[in-house]
Amino acid sequence: MKKTLAGLAVLTLAAELTSAGSALAAGATVAFLMPDQASTRYEQHDYPGFKAEMAKLCADCTVIYQNANADANLQQQQFNSVLSQGAKVVVLDPVDSKAAASLVALAQSQNVKVIAYDRPIPDKAPDYYVSFDNKGIGKAIAQSLVDHLKASGVPAGAGILEINGSPTDAAAGLIRDGVHEALKDSGYKTLAEFDTPEWAPPKAQQWAAGQITRFGAEIKGVVAANDGTGGGAIAAFKAAGVNPVPPVTGNDATIAALQLIIAGDQYNTISKPSEIVAAAAAKVAVDFLHGKTPAAKTTLYGAPSELFVPAVVTAKNIKAEIFDKGIQTAAEICTAEYAAACAKLGIK
Repeated sequence: MKKTLAGLAVLTLAAELTSAGSALAAGATVAFLMPDQASTRYEQHDYPGFKAEMAKLCADCTVIYQNANADANLQQQQFNSVLSQGAKVVVLDPVDSKAAASLVALAQSQNVKVIAYDRPIPDKAPDYYVSFDNKGIGKAIAQSLVDHLKASGVPAGAGILEINGSPTDAAAGLIRDGVHEALKDSGYKTLAEFDTPEWAPPKAQQWAAGQITRFGAEIKGVVAANDGTGGGAIAAFKAAGVNPVPPVTGNDATIAALQLIIAGDQYNTISKPSEIVAAAAAKVAVDFLHGKTPAAKTTLYGAPSELFVPAVVTAKNIKAEIFDKGIQTAAEICTAEYAAACAKLGIK
């Protein structure tokens, strides 16, 4: 009899916990706070991907989306606002990774879970971190460029420019570390290096223009941390009348970058469909809402993490990686200006 009562007590407790978790999830509010609009990915891919996955996993949850437009103070206001609106989970891609530590502490003091998204928060471990492997991205794009230069017969000792991301973004720091690792023993020298405030393409372009004036034909390649900064560098070379443009890297596989690769103006980018990371963040958020502890695939800066491995895209594999996989369509990318170049690569 005692065993039966004990068993009933365990079952009752389990049922209560399950009910409590379901009640927490039902109608819960989740915030999705992105950092800037300099990259089109947040509006076009990350938020739509997150919203779609949340609709599948928690149809009656409310999703609040806000973009801080590269303003850390605005992001703090947005963070405070979603807490006051009752958000139980905040997915945060920080404008300023260092400043975001206080936001994590504030949320956790109110029993609100924080999922760091894309950019890590090193000084205060969030409840989870979801991203692509940023250091791996930096190493991959730089190594791809190095291999291309060597295959093209560019001699050892030739010069490379390095355009990094925002100095307030810890993910940019990881990308930079990966770039440094690839370039260290490459045989090529870094002529100059720049941290691009707010990832702003015009600032990358302005800096690159100055380096073109300074180094001229010594520049044999550019490692740019994303497509926006890479596009800025390409614009600077074109404005200076440099033809052909030296190979320039990128990251994000934006529409503009894919068109530049097809046209032969950009050497590579990284295909990392943001919807993958956004869906993973939604799953973690819903686990938290149900009172579950999401499984950690690895740990970064003390936070349980899941890091996805992306693919490097060049003209050689753009058809297979982007079009054959349905990430983009020829109708969207191969507009009149790029139709002939697309046809040469078999993209139709």
